[in-house]
Formats: sequence, structure tokens, C-alpha cells
Amino acid sequence: MKGLPLLQSLLFELKKLPGVGPRSAERLVQHFLKTGDQEQLSSLLLELKRKIKKCKECFNFTQEKELCSFCEDSSRNPELICVVEQAFDVFRVESCGIFKGHYHVLHGVLSPLNQIHPKDLTLKQLKDRIYKKKFKELILAIDSDLEGDTTALYIMENFKDLDVKISRPALGIPLGSDLSFVDDKTLGQAIENRSYF
Repeated sequence: MKGLPLLQSLLFELKKLPGVGPRSAERLVQHFLKTGDQEQLSSLLLELKRKIKKCKECFNFTQEKELCSFCEDSSRNPELICVVEQAFDVFRVESCGIFKGHYHVLHGVLSPLNQIHPKDLTLKQLKDRIYKKKFKELILAIDSDLEGDTTALYIMENFKDLDVKISRPALGIPLGSDLSFVDDKTLGQAIENRSYF
């Protein structure tokens, strides 16, 4: 790419994207050059920057409004709040069709190794919302990995003074799976989090 600074700059920027390495960046640039459909993509990316913002209440994404559609919906259960790591997790929870409460997006999880501390997340705003709105139950729908468990433990410890029940979704065997394909850790969690009838 010597002598082509525009292509070098584009490759450099594309490699900054999560999951895009040097070869993937090259393939994307070749696709753009061959098809010429980058105008629509660049237009959408510029619009994304201008029109998408964070909801001032729950920090979910909203388009050109102060509040997202979930915070505006007065029919949602005022006693339940579901805490998620990222805004796209709201849509995953919503797609199950079961949860009808409110949401709160942390925009990350605690990770001291990556320099992500409580002040870097929306934890203070979450605590303020619980005080103000008097939620009865806080559901921590956060990944069950080291950082997610650390974040859940932090919330459980630091929100003890609030009059709110804290829960996490059950973990275990996916619906319709064969036990012979389930790893030991998942099977152990399923037995620990078993339901009683």
C-alpha cells in the first residue's frame, strides 16, 4: 500500500474495530472498492453519530429523544428493573417476551485489569434511580464471567442499604439440549440453580 495513504489510513481505522484484523480490513476495503456501496454505509455512520444518544434515565440508546421507548412506556412494571451490561442486551432480554419492567444499562462491567472502575459505569445513577423510583426488585442480567460476577457482587454489596430484592437469572442447561453435550461447569451451575416444583 506504499504511496496510497488514503488506503493505509482506512485499513488502520478498520483494524481498530472489534474482531477486525489485517486480513478482514483488507477484504472490507476490497469490497468497498469493488461494489461502490460505501456511500450508504458512510451516510448511516454519520447519521448514527448525529441521531443516536443515550437515554437520560436508563442509558439505553434512543433516537433523537431524551427518553428511550421503554422509559416512556407507562404500562411497564414500575417495581422491576433489569440491569444489563450493554444497550444491545436490552433487546436480547426484551426478545424473550417475559420481562415487562424497566432497564438500566451499565455500559460495561468492572474490570480493574482494564482500568474500568465503579465510577466508569452508571452505578451511581442506578442507585439514585432505585432511591427515587422505589423499585422492589433489581435483576442483574449480566454475563456470568469473572468481570460480570465481580460487578454483580459489587452491586450486591454496595446496594445492601436499599430496600430492594436483588436477583440474577438462573444459569444452566439451554432448553432442548442433550446432557452429553453440556460442559461440567454449566451442568454444575444448572444443578446449583435447580428449580423446585
